[in-house]
Amino acid sequence: MSSVGNTDPLVAWPGPRTGPTAGRLSLAQCGRAFLRHSSPRIIAAALVAALAARAAVGGWGWQDALAPAFVVATEPVTEWLIHVYILHATRVRVGRRSFQPLAAPEHRAHHEAPTDLRWVFIPTNALLAFLPTIAVLMFAYASVAHALVGGALLGEWLTALVAAYAILSGYEWCHFLIHTPYRPRRWYFKLIWRNHRLHHYKNEHFWFGVTTHLGDVVLHTNPQQSDVPRSPTARSLDDGREHTRPPAAAA
Repeated sequence: MSSVGNTDPLVAWPGPRTGPTAGRLSLAQCGRAFLRHSSPRIIAAALVAALAARAAVGGWGWQDALAPAFVVATEPVTEWLIHVYILHATRVRVGRRSFQPLAAPEHRAHHEAPTDLRWVFIPTNALLAFLPTIAVLMFAYASVAHALVGGALLGEWLTALVAAYAILSGYEWCHFLIHTPYRPRRWYFKLIWRNHRLHHYKNEHFWFGVTTHLGDVVLHTNPQQSDVPRSPTARSLDDGREHTRPPAAAA
């Protein structure tokens, strides 16, 4: 692909990029393009609101660190589980109706056209469901931590929520950046950049991590790429069923 130079042919796609970030970009240009999309702005608004609420509540204590530490420690496996069992989920038929998780149709479109930046982001309808779900989960984590070590439950919950929304924002940014023509310079981003492109262009059954490869290491989906055959369904996620492409995502 001309826009990424001497890229490993196993992970590069020769087709043209489409969307507002077509062409070779700097990191600053990628950042400006990123903020033009609705998903990063919604997550940022939720993060700012959580930060403001935590600052207003006050009463900081060492107990605040427990729930966020748990969230950060489990994030690699959480990211892996979401990718495998939600984003790659197939339709489940119940009677005459079939169902699939939120964001699964858009993720299928993303695999079909990885260079089309419209499909990179979490869909707005899914995001509006995920954000309150995350808030409920963080309250559960904080409640367990509070029961174990005490402290101020409200503050501990809000601290955990700030951490979770910050992680979600980082996920969107990493995923977006991987799919732009921006070339990684640091070793860590080179690692996740290469692994994610192997997931898209070589075999969709491996390399599920986006912000980290640790979930793949723990769950044995981080093999040497030379040991993995090229999958004919990496682009289609074909499961033998008919799929309907979702409507085009708004920028």
